[in-house]
Amino acid sequence: MTTLTPLLPLEELRSALGPAAAGLDDLVAQVGADPRRLDRVFPAAARRTARGPLEQHPQVLAQDAVRVALLVAAAPALDDDDLLTELRSLYRVGDSDEKRAVLLALPGAPDGLVAVDLLEDALRTNDTRLVAAAMGPHARHLDDSAWRHGVLKCLFTGVPVSAVTHLRERADDELAAMAERFAAERRAAGRPVPDDLHTVLSAATHSSRES
Repeated sequence: MTTLTPLLPLEELRSALGPAAAGLDDLVAQVGADPRRLDRVFPAAARRTARGPLEQHPQVLAQDAVRVALLVAAAPALDDDDLLTELRSLYRVGDSDEKRAVLLALPGAPDGLVAVDLLEDALRTNDTRLVAAAMGPHARHLDDSAWRHGVLKCLFTGVPVSAVTHLRERADDELAAMAERFAAERRAAGRPVPDDLHTVLSAATHSSRES
């Protein structure tokens, strides 16, 4: 049996959704009874419940929390391989909102469930929502090279590097050199250098001192 961690506990999410919680309950019941229904209800989640920041939890989007809740409800009936197959399928056919929800569910997955391929796909896009989600806690599974390029992608696309989990722990001299080259290219082109460059360089300096 596989378990996932929700963005919000179910009761908190129900409270935050108010009357829309009825739609959540119905969708959760459907996928709990038959996980194969995920491909039908996952895209419809926002339409059946709500969109936008939750008033009680403004840092959480309703559609993200609902979709992750559906994955949480379906997960116990699936083993790691089956759940990973389902996540890949939902990501592959989903729109940007659905892809983001899949990425946000990954940090709450058991250690044996690793989806580096989804992170790498998200980092190939210029969708800032996907880039930010990909550089969250599940990015610990990226190798050092892919992770460094993910940080650079944040700088390039304007994603705040505060979205990068464990920046201070993983930043190194190679990342600092890459960031400096990026900054030099921007200056040469007469383009502004993002303020977050200094955050990256500071993190690399801190990491070097600690090692």
